[in-house]
Amino acid sequence: MEWLEMIVGPDDGTPTMAQFCARTVLLFFYGLACIRIAGRRTFSNLSPFDIVVAIIVGSNISRAMTGRVPFLPSLGSTLLLVVLHRLVAMATVRWNPLASFVKGCPMVLIRDGQIDERAMLRHDISTADLMEGLRMEQVCRIDDVALATIERGGKISVVPRKA
Repeated sequence: MEWLEMIVGPDDGTPTMAQFCARTVLLFFYGLACIRIAGRRTFSNLSPFDIVVAIIVGSNISRAMTGRVPFLPSLGSTLLLVVLHRLVAMATVRWNPLASFVKGCPMVLIRDGQIDERAMLRHDISTADLMEGLRMEQVCRIDDVALATIERGGKISVVPRKA
C-alpha cells in the first residue's frame, strides 16, 4: 500500500501537484468503471433514484480527488453504492412493488381532452407546465390530446387524438 500512497499522496489534503494529477487520472477511469457497472440508464433517463446515486458518486469522487477523505475507503464506498444501485435496478425489473417504490408510477394527466386536476396537484404540475409539455410534443391544444401522462422520470408523454 505504500506504493499507492506514493502515487496518490496522503489523505490529509496535502498531496503534491503530481499526486493530484495522478488522483485525477485514476478517478477518471474509476468513474468510467462505475458508470459501466451501474449501467447506461443510471445517467441517461434519470429517475430520482438515479439522480441521488449520480450526485453521491460525483461527490465521493470529488472528495477523493482533493484528498479530503481516505482514498481507498472512499473508492470502496463509492463502488458499493454503484453495485447496490445496480442490484436494486435489476430487482426492480423482476419485482413490480419495488419498482413502484423506487421509480414511482406513471400518472395520467389528460384523457380524451379532459385534464385530471387531482393528478396535476399531486405532482405539482401547473397548467403552464402541462402546456409546455404538450408543446414539446408538438401538440398545441388540450382538446387535441388523447392521453398525456407524467412518466416515472418526470417527462410528460403525449398521445395526440387521431385526426
